[in-house]
Amino acid sequence: MDWQPNQESLKTLSTCLRDSLSGWNKPLQKQAEDMLVQAKASPDINNYLALIFSSAIAPPGLEVDFTPEGWHLVRTAAGIMLKNQVKANFKDIPATSLALIKLAVPMGIQDKNSQIRNVSGNIATELIRRGGLLNWQEFLPELLRLIGNEGGQIPSEAQEGAMAAMAKICEDNPKMLEAPVNGQRPLNFLLPKFIEATQSPLPKVRAQALTAINVFTDRKSQAMLNSIDSLLQHLFHLAEDPVPEVRRQVCRAFVRLVETRPDKLLPHINGLVDYIISQQKNDDEELACEAAEFWLSVGEHENLWQALEPYVQNIIPVLLQCMVYSGEDIALLGGASDDEEEDDREEDIKPQFAKKTQTRNINKDDPSADQNKNGNAYEKLASMDEDLEEGEIDDDDDEDGDDNPDEKWTLRKCSAAALDVFARDFGGPVFTSILPYLQTNLKHEEWPLREAAVLALGAVAEGCMDVVVPHLPELIPYLITLLDDPEPVVRQITCWTLGRYSSWAAELPEPAQRNTYFMPLMEGILRKMLDKNKKVQEAGASAMANLEEKAGKQLEPYCGPIIQQYVRCFKKYKDRNMWILYDCVQTLAENIGPVLARPELRDQLMPALIERWHKVGDQSREIFPLLECLSYVAMALNNAFAPFAEPIFARCINIIHQNLEQAVMATNNPNLDQPDKDFLVTSLDLLSAIIQALSDENAAKLVENSHQTFFELLSFCMEDPTDEVQQSAYAVLGDCAKFVFGQLKPFLPSIMPILLRRLDLDNILDEEIEGSFSVVNNACWSAGEIAMQYKTEMAPYVPELLQRCVEIMTNPNVPKGVSENAAIALGRLGLDHYALLAPHLPNFAEDFLDSMDEVDPSEEKATAFKGFSMVVAQNPQSIESVLMHFFVAIARYPELKLRSVAKADLHDVFQNVLNIYRQIIPQFHEFISQMEPQDQAALKANYTI
Repeated sequence: MDWQPNQESLKTLSTCLRDSLSGWNKPLQKQAEDMLVQAKASPDINNYLALIFSSAIAPPGLEVDFTPEGWHLVRTAAGIMLKNQVKANFKDIPATSLALIKLAVPMGIQDKNSQIRNVSGNIATELIRRGGLLNWQEFLPELLRLIGNEGGQIPSEAQEGAMAAMAKICEDNPKMLEAPVNGQRPLNFLLPKFIEATQSPLPKVRAQALTAINVFTDRKSQAMLNSIDSLLQHLFHLAEDPVPEVRRQVCRAFVRLVETRPDKLLPHINGLVDYIISQQKNDDEELACEAAEFWLSVGEHENLWQALEPYVQNIIPVLLQCMVYSGEDIALLGGASDDEEEDDREEDIKPQFAKKTQTRNINKDDPSADQNKNGNAYEKLASMDEDLEEGEIDDDDDEDGDDNPDEKWTLRKCSAAALDVFARDFGGPVFTSILPYLQTNLKHEEWPLREAAVLALGAVAEGCMDVVVPHLPELIPYLITLLDDPEPVVRQITCWTLGRYSSWAAELPEPAQRNTYFMPLMEGILRKMLDKNKKVQEAGASAMANLEEKAGKQLEPYCGPIIQQYVRCFKKYKDRNMWILYDCVQTLAENIGPVLARPELRDQLMPALIERWHKVGDQSREIFPLLECLSYVAMALNNAFAPFAEPIFARCINIIHQNLEQAVMATNNPNLDQPDKDFLVTSLDLLSAIIQALSDENAAKLVENSHQTFFELLSFCMEDPTDEVQQSAYAVLGDCAKFVFGQLKPFLPSIMPILLRRLDLDNILDEEIEGSFSVVNNACWSAGEIAMQYKTEMAPYVPELLQRCVEIMTNPNVPKGVSENAAIALGRLGLDHYALLAPHLPNFAEDFLDSMDEVDPSEEKATAFKGFSMVVAQNPQSIESVLMHFFVAIARYPELKLRSVAKADLHDVFQNVLNIYRQIIPQFHEFISQMEPQDQAALKANYTI
């Protein structure tokens, strides 16, 4: 390697890396960042980064300018920048530079500093992800050499760094390791080595070895099949490991093996139950939570859950014990104040979901990295990389809600979920076993025990409803009193539990019973939506949405007071709780539908929604739930939504336009972030809902008023790289074909080629297959709707559409629903193009009939069968092999008694086809006699044969 650095360039780059971390000198920081952007254009940039990153001390000539601590930060920044370079520009990196990087990475993996080791692992996995295993064949053997430490000379840091890098490579590239390389699957060789590494005397190596193994425990690979017995022996040995992180990985392995190898766990279930119980009682929260996951996995496994029945009475007390808030949680939650007037912090407004703790944490227990020193610089390091990994510090870690036990996946929540699963598995005996606990604690003076009892009662609601019902006349009134408990946390959980039992109250047969139980329950939950504590407001709103789903149309008499309370909430709520309020409104709209169009209800609700609509900016994430909510409201109001539609429709188009422009700018300028595609998805979905809801005349006016912009933007969305955007775009396209075809028609010559390309299965990438099929599904449906309207003018597109639909129907890897939509589209194509399709009938008749067998009766099915039958009439001899299937389909076609024009037409077309076959089949009645008696009877009853 003959490359030599220029000393001045090396010093300049090192200084820029240091100054880019200078949080206390913003002008200097900005200047350094700009220079780093310019430096990326240098052909030697990666050489310099590799040199800096691999230099444990400042190179000669730079010692004076950098302290050891400062040089460490420069190295780390160089490593992160190098990883980003590999990620973004791998194909453009010269071979000589790649060689230098591949020399630097193994050196970094053996570094004494854990952060450098972690960043080295991140660079390594990125190199393999981009270049594959064959481009760095010597690397994995080198890692195994370091991990194995056969001569006993490898430093512990190198062993730990190598195993951590290997775990990252496994996590990021599992398919690559399972696939054949030069005739061998790397995992077949690697997995036994990982199992050996679990015997290492170094705890971090044992834990990381298990981390690597656990990437594959829930994947059915040949390597795991070969090694399962050896793995189980080592897991049982490691079960008593003194290090909690190792035992946590052991528990994780057992959890994942539930799905893939229940047969191997079943003989050991007795010992496993005892072990998991002991680990769930451990003081280490992460270990205990991982153990509790085992009950969830086994309880939800269709063949294994019954094996737990003898042990349920031993497990449930542990679950109940773990459902009580810990002392630390109590300190955080107890005595929460009334905060309804306090504005939300920005981080509170982000959509919050319970989440499991991420395993990639930097320097969790490494004394070599002092987080308090250079704090500002460490924060800046994080912002250099969009995709943070281990070794790259996230400066938002303390602000993502993890301090609040209500915002993360905890042992308490996992235990409650397990109790819920057990209740659904085993029913009554679960309630019987918790009844003494409920009797003792529901009225306990200490709020944590009172709260846990209410949680337990709610957890068993779905599985034990039958045995709880006799107690509900006593329990429901008591729970309603707990809505006024002095502790907000108790009020919160009471809302949730009442929501879980609301179906019982809503379904009571007698009006007097509903007045006694349902009315107070609903009024109590509505009242809590305006509690003085924001968390209780959120719980009340969530419970109300639950109640709406369960009560359904039975809410119609109470819509007035419900809407009135929602309007008050719109005036009172801070930003965060607006999200769940939108959910309440849309769930109500979904369940009561046209009732919402009553003027006295609409005229209360819509002004509140429109007022919020004006307050929320186009770039606010709150626009997502607001647009989704308006979609449901529009569908419920139907044409009564017309007075509000025009400005909403126009704004959606504007949001789409802005987002697409931002995407183009970001594509052309790598320093700009790609916009959030949810803006596109929710705007498209609302446009779709409005077009469906309004009269055809009103919908057509909206589209016309958008001039050419509407369909031009729609065609861009149809080609967006994001599947979710395409899926929504094709839904809009189908709705336009159905309801505003006159406005769509002039644009079809430019839209149809895009649609046909999307139906080409060769354009689906393996890693995107699930999302892509959802797009293909909607594209098939929209093609069928266009065919219905475009009629004979569809002719230029028939050959390719026929080819695509047949490919979809005949591909065994395509989901059933997608094949059904392809069959419907093809059938509808036959309505006006039967002569064009008839010569190809033998290629698709069997698959068409197979696909249509399980399609529910609908206008789509009727028109598709009509088109197919018209094609058959043109070429009746060609489907002799599936003729019986066709006759059975005719006999079993339901509800043909003139329920609609489409079905009346279908009856006539079926009769015409039968007449044709009656003339060309000599022994027609003998052929019919081969059908099942009930099918013969149906055919004779409905047709003249």
